[in-house]
Formats: sequence, C-alpha cells, structure tokens
Amino acid sequence: MKYNLLSLVFLVLLTSLTPRDLFAQGTVTGKVVDATTKEPLPGATVILKGTEKAAPTTLDGTFTLQVDDANASAVLVNYVGYMQKEVSIAGLNGKKNLGTILLEPNVTSINEVLITANSYAIDRETPVAISTITSEIITEKASNQEFPELLKSTPGVYATKQGGGFGDSRINLRGFKNANIAVMINGVPVNDMENGSVYWSNWAGLTDVTKSMQVQRGLGASKVAVPSIGGTINIITKTTDATKGGSVFYGIGNDGYNKVAFTYSTGLTEDGWAFAASGSKTEGNGWADGLQFEAYNYFFNVSKLINKNHTISLTGFGAPQWHGQRQTRKSIQEFRDAPQGIKWNPDWGVLNGEKVSVEDNFYHKPQFSLNHYWTIDENSFLSTALYASVGTGGGGAFTGVLPRTGNAYSPYDLDAAVEANTNSADGHALTYLRASRNDHNWYGALSTYQKSLNEKINLLAGLDLRYYKGKHFTEVTDLLGAEYVLDQSNVNNPNNRATVGDKINYYNDGVVLWEGGFLQGEYSSGPLSAFVSLAASNTSYKRIDHFLYEEGNQETDFQHFFGYQAKGGANYNLNENHNVFANLGYFEKAPFFNAVFLNNQNVVNPDAQNEKILSYELGYGYRTSKLNANINLYRTNWRDRSFTQRFPGQESGSFFFANILGVDALHQGVEVDFSYMPTDKLTIRGMASFGDWEWNSNLDEVTVTDETQTISKTIGPLYMEGLKVGDAAQTTAALGVDYKVFKELKVGVDYNYYGDFYSEFDPTTLDKPGLTPWKVPNYSLLDLNAVFKIKIAGLDASLYANVNNVLNTEYISDAQAVFETVNAGTDNERTVSNAANSTVFYGIGRTWTTGLKINF
Repeated sequence: MKYNLLSLVFLVLLTSLTPRDLFAQGTVTGKVVDATTKEPLPGATVILKGTEKAAPTTLDGTFTLQVDDANASAVLVNYVGYMQKEVSIAGLNGKKNLGTILLEPNVTSINEVLITANSYAIDRETPVAISTITSEIITEKASNQEFPELLKSTPGVYATKQGGGFGDSRINLRGFKNANIAVMINGVPVNDMENGSVYWSNWAGLTDVTKSMQVQRGLGASKVAVPSIGGTINIITKTTDATKGGSVFYGIGNDGYNKVAFTYSTGLTEDGWAFAASGSKTEGNGWADGLQFEAYNYFFNVSKLINKNHTISLTGFGAPQWHGQRQTRKSIQEFRDAPQGIKWNPDWGVLNGEKVSVEDNFYHKPQFSLNHYWTIDENSFLSTALYASVGTGGGGAFTGVLPRTGNAYSPYDLDAAVEANTNSADGHALTYLRASRNDHNWYGALSTYQKSLNEKINLLAGLDLRYYKGKHFTEVTDLLGAEYVLDQSNVNNPNNRATVGDKINYYNDGVVLWEGGFLQGEYSSGPLSAFVSLAASNTSYKRIDHFLYEEGNQETDFQHFFGYQAKGGANYNLNENHNVFANLGYFEKAPFFNAVFLNNQNVVNPDAQNEKILSYELGYGYRTSKLNANINLYRTNWRDRSFTQRFPGQESGSFFFANILGVDALHQGVEVDFSYMPTDKLTIRGMASFGDWEWNSNLDEVTVTDETQTISKTIGPLYMEGLKVGDAAQTTAALGVDYKVFKELKVGVDYNYYGDFYSEFDPTTLDKPGLTPWKVPNYSLLDLNAVFKIKIAGLDASLYANVNNVLNTEYISDAQAVFETVNAGTDNERTVSNAANSTVFYGIGRTWTTGLKINF
C-alpha cells in the first residue's frame, strides 16, 4: 500500500511539473539569508519599490519577481524581526540575479539572540576555522543519517554508525573523541558532566527541528567557559518562525524505515506572542539483525515580545527512543563465515517466537530553557538562560549463560534460559536480563552581558553555573522465568533477593558542581577584528556509593579542580576577497570523574591533575560572488591526559579496570575547503584534511583491578610514544555537487574518502616496544539525493529521495587492534596486530529513503 501511494505521488509530480518562467523576461531573482548564520529566510517579502507588487521567498530563501515597470529602480526586502534592505535593480534588461541578500536582525528580533551572540562564529570576522551546515542541506541530505554523519564532509571530521543501531553514531574531530569536543544545543552545553561524552541517541530526533549546525574546529568561538580540545559543535534548533504556517511529512526507507512528522507556527501576533511546535515518530527494523527501533521527537517554543527592550522565550525539546544494539565487535573472518555476512549481529535473541534485543538502549533526556533578552540601552545588552534536563534510561545486557538457537551465528535461545531458570533450585536466576542505568538531574544558568564602549570596542562578561547529579546502578529487567536474583554486592543488604526493577551489582551517584565565568574584549575597526578572552571554572566532584559502604560512610568530600583558559585571535580582511586569521590559546581542564575516584570506589586519586592544552592556528580565506575557499594549519599539544580503560576479564561478563595518567599527544594538520557556484544552478563543494596525530609519551607502571575493586596486577612500562592516534581516519576528502536541473528539480552527489585510519588500541597491551596497531584499509563512499518541488491542492510540497552508499561499498568503519604472539618459542617469535586478529564493525551498506513534505 505504501508503494502504491508513493507511485501516486510520482504521478502527481510528473503531471503537475511545469517549468514556468523558463523564458520569462524582466525578472529579478535572488536568495535572502540571515546575515549572521547564513540561514535561508523562507517567507521573506520582496517588494518592487514604489508599487504593491511583491513575491515571497521559498523554503530555501530564493525568490523570483517579475518586473513590468521600466522605471523600477530597486526592490525592498522585508522579514519580521529583521531590518529592511533596499537593493538596486537599475539597468534591468531581461533576467537579473541579485545573488545572496543578507538581512541583519533587529535588536528586538524574536530570534535566539543568545545563540548568535555567544556561540556562533561569523565569517571573515571570528578568527576560527568554521563549517556551517544549513537547514536546507540538512533537509535535503539527512535521510536516515544522524547528527555526526551530517558533518562527514567537514574537514577534520570522522563519523560512523559504530554497530549500526539507531542513535549509536560517533564523531571524532581532528583526532579527538567526542568527550573532548564541546557540543552545545542552543548555546547550552550537553557533554556529560562526569565523562564528557555525548550520547547522540539522546538527540537523534532533533534533525527535524535543527536550523543549522556549525563546527568550530580548534579553540572555537563559544564565550561560555567550555574548554574544547578538538573543537565545538553548535546545534541551533528552530525558534519561533516569523510567519504563520506549518508542514506535514511522511517518509519510508529500507528495512521497514517509516517516519511521520509535523510542524506548526502561529507566527508573530500583533500583541507580540508567538508559538511553534513540532513532533515526529520514526521506526524501523534496522540495517542489521536485531536493530529494530522506535523513536519520537517533540519541540516547542513560546516567545513574548514584551516591548522593544524585553523578550522572553521558553523552549523545550526531547527525543525519547528505544533501539536494539550491536555492541560486540568480531573478527573479519567471523563476519565472512556468518550466513548473514556483515549484517550479522550476535547480540539479540528469541523468546516465545519474538525478537529480543539482549543488548539495547533506551533513553529520554528532555531539555527546557527559559531565556530573557534585555536591551538595556543602545550600547548594552543582557541575555540570561535558565535550563533544566532530567535524563532517564540506560543500556541492556545479560548475566549468566545464553545458549544459541543453532550454531554460533544464530540468535540467543532465551527459551532455553527460561527452562533452565524454571528448573533451578529455590527459583533463583541462573541467567537474567539487566540494564546499566545512568539517570541524571542537570540544572544550569547562563548569563552574558555585552557593552559597547565605543564604535570599535565591545566588552563581554558572563557566568556559567551548573549542578549535576548522575545516578548509576544496575537494574533487573527480566528474570526469564526465575523468581529472583541473589545479589550480594550491597554491604547493607548482603543477601538481597532482587526482582524486576530492583538495583543490583552497583549503585552510586556522582555529583558535579561547576562555576564558570568569562571576560572578553573585542575590537573591530575597518578590516581588522580581534579578541582576547579569559575564562575560569571550578569543577567539584563528589562520589556517593550506596552499595560498597555502610550507611553514614557513603559520601566523599568534594574534590575541587580549578581550570582556566586564555585565548585570543585576529582576523584581517586584506580586501573584499582575501582575509587571514590567527588564534592562540592555552587552557587547563579538570580531569574526568573516573580519574579522580580510583577504581569506581570512594578512593581519591592523589595524582589526579588538570589536563593541559596548548593550541594555535593560522588561516586564509578567499571570497568572491562565486567562490569561497579556506586553508588553515593547526597544532594542538595535549599534556597530562587521563583516562580509564575498561577491558574484558578472563571470565565471561567480568571486567578489569586501569586508570592511566600522564599521557601526552600532539595533533597537527592542514585543512582545505571550498564552495564554488559558477551559475545559480550549480554548486560544487569540496574539502581535504591531512592530519598527523601521534602519542608523545610512554607510560610507567599502571595498576589493574577487577570489578570487585581488588588489585589484580600491575603492568608496565607501556610503549605509546610515536604511535599514531587511532579510531579515526587522519586523511579525509570530500567532493559534492548540487545541480538545479530546472526550477522544480534539484539533484546532489556527494563523494567521501577516508585514509590513514589506524585501529583503536588498548594501551595496557603495549608492553613491548615497536608494537604498531593495524591500519584499516582506505575506503570511499558515494551518496545521491534529489528534491522535486510540486504543487498539491495549491500547497507547496517537496518530494525527497536519498540513496547513501550507492555502490554498496563494503568497508570497515571501526576497528580495535588486538596484539597476538605468533611463532611462540621460536627464533621468529613476535607480537603483531593485523587484519586477522583485530575486531571490527563493518560500515553500513546501501540504504535509501524517500519522503513527501507538504507546507501549509
């Protein structure tokens, strides 16, 4: 039935598509965008000056206005919340393209001023390397991709889906993992307060409401006290649309992919109120076995323009989801032997004839923020945001023994586990399903004051306050026919007969306090813009363990770490075409939570110290009406990195832990990107990124403990110096072409290349000099997309089609090096890491989606 409907849509498209104005005379065309974000402004009005003749802009900000008046001299461009702009059309003869028209927001604009003022970089002004993904690109190319994948054509970025589950994608920027990339949504930091991670499944549904994404590589332009090593990713959601209207969307895709979505906005009313809302549901079976998913997204914004000086705005959004996972990497040979091939997933089973995702993920992390914008006078402005986020959910696994329904490549036989449990003595569970929970409460306040001292100098100051409490425990989710789980991990209840919903194994809280502030001076005069910024933060950690310690002795004292950053930079526009910039920064950041409390217990690490980062960058830009190009060189020295390594023990389900301190690394490279638009129909984009990322130090003795916190051994020295940083391709390149075949049809092709990709490795295995992790084969991918614009019952509509990995390329996207001794006991004995002994995830094969969006 779905495909019959799709055929009908194509028939409507073919019968209603007429290339109007193909030979029109006396017409003016152009594109209207936000001067700061470069976002298209749909619904703007272009008026022929001195007349009532007007034309609106379309979804991508473009317009066409027919001019019959030979005396016409200019057009007036208007958009609610923006200053009117007059553009000359003198000498019009035939067709005239006005190019891109930039509109500046009013001081009373209902846009989220906090975002553009405090986290957004401006081309040819802010001296950092930036790449911006507009809503137009997101709408056309998102398909079933997630936030990290939308940035894959950005210099320095490596993004994969890992095991392929919904929301399980990851991203590396300039060789740094997402724990060291600052991610903000509407100016609010979202990195986990304990370990810095970003769980993209929490935000997977927000692509529907994203206005733009900007990647700031390196130091970044954010003025909140967030130290970013690899860079900053700013996700800016839609706020309140200035025009009344909405849209509905329905899409289908491979493997049962199905999506329905809507948006609606009241526009800005005469009494200064505005409301916008959107929602969606996405579900499917997943590309590999056992990866079925169900996800939702909701968003709302209520704004009130109180008067010319005050605006308040309340925004809320969330993306609750559940999805099956593929957590276990396997060897290349095992994937080749599996009947399912690279779609094999060993982490699911069958119970009563139904699929059960033994490894799964479920989470809901809504975020709400109340913003107040106050124009104090013509020279000063204050923006304040209060926000709250309450997250709940976790990831599933099992304890015990789960047989397979057939051979090693068959799903788990949960019915057999139920039978064994039913026959167990006293009804206790031999095997059961559990979930590792990570609930949290997070509250914060951001306030920024801006003062124009004169026409050349601005002064900014701000506060960043946060409170976070993470709750970590294991929860019984399915007894598989048993009556209880016998758990002896709680010293206060050593013989706990736990049932579904009870806590077992561990139960501890992490409390994090953050007080940060910044002071920044900005100078702008003619072609020169420069800034100097100082920021400081105090991070306080407390650990509360409800299981390992008796009541009254469960809390630690707060451990305080003072961090600071100093950065500065300058951009100089040599002329209207050429600009150069440079930036330099040094900062110290607090170690992560697990480096402060040893071995997951209330033992304070006396050697915990701040990580230290020195980074600088040089850049050059070239701008014309047709060509934009950039080249930049960067060097980041990262000292005293600390991290906790977790790796499997000898018995199934057991683990060891190692706290590794004092690791140094050097990340440097060169990046090039360009966008070329030879005609208003053709756009060519490209980039190349060449990284040289290496570990710079060896390690002394490292203590290893088991999961009961008992020291099992010490290892070392460990030899890392000179090894390439793994887990991301150090050489990447991309080429994309978008072409408007005619007014109603646009097609796109995107090519991405990945090379010099070294597998991730466990530092605790590098006990011999000269060991080198396996280098993953280079690969490249090709994607296609198209959009048809049509009329349905007088309404504007768009039909989208996407095919990713068109050639169905088979490639390895994630790899873990394993070091194995060969020819033991001979003169040729050696330890190697190669394709045969490494474990991998294969990348996703060919996928497709198509969808119809109707605007009203």
